[in-house]
Amino acid sequence: MKILISGSHGLIGTELVHELTSQGHDIVRLGRDLSKPIDFSDVDVVIHLAGENIAEGRWNDQKKKAIRDSRVNGTAALSQQIERADHKPSIFISGSAIGFYGDRPNESLDEKSDPGSGFLPYVCAQWESQTQPASDAGVRTVHLRTGIVLSSQGGALKKMLPPFKMGGGGILGNGKQVMSWISIQDMVGAILHIIEHSEISGAVNMVSPNPHTNKEFTKTLGHVLKRPTIMPLPAFAARILFGEMADALLLSSTRVLPNVLLETEYSFKHPDLESALKAVLK
Repeated sequence: MKILISGSHGLIGTELVHELTSQGHDIVRLGRDLSKPIDFSDVDVVIHLAGENIAEGRWNDQKKKAIRDSRVNGTAALSQQIERADHKPSIFISGSAIGFYGDRPNESLDEKSDPGSGFLPYVCAQWESQTQPASDAGVRTVHLRTGIVLSSQGGALKKMLPPFKMGGGGILGNGKQVMSWISIQDMVGAILHIIEHSEISGAVNMVSPNPHTNKEFTKTLGHVLKRPTIMPLPAFAARILFGEMADALLLSSTRVLPNVLLETEYSFKHPDLESALKAVLK
């Protein structure tokens, strides 16, 4: 297949390109400016992963605008080009996030759940809505509502590793907030599964079937690293260090279930946290 990918140098994109290339697919890396004309000739799949890193830098008005605009404007430009193309891909896979659901400590959430309230749910809803031109043009469209991607090469886990390896890891806040995660191997595997299963469209929760509280996650990571986890970061300290981002990313609770993947019989390589951590940290 000929596959166009934006965000191909990011955490997910890098691993995805490696896997697709090893399978013999023809990969075309899209640049940052998705308003420039794109040749869709012979293209089978478009995968859109580009967007401002939400976990780098303190959230201020300028940062939040960059987070929103990089997702909304880029997706709109790419979707409109797909709509106008003489030859259209069979599937358009566009990034999103479980931030769509917001802070929901007392609920189990699946793809049919309503959006939450706050900045991230607003951004995710706007982000997903920009794929409508491609969908209206008859292209199968999928939104990857991605949880915490476990990889030693980037993302949240890479930032957590230095203090944990030095024995300075611990729970965040009260540790009761639920973390919905997925290994980088399952992230890539699930994208391939989506491409192969034509019945899948709309939102897909890219998370393992076994979310954990922050306390459980902390203990499991310490066990895998063989390090103590006795240095907590209280909620007030997290807010001082990270500002608004602390509540949105570190202290929020989102129990998300991957119903679409399970219903279409995706077989998780790492359904449990300990095996996932051992795989990505080996």
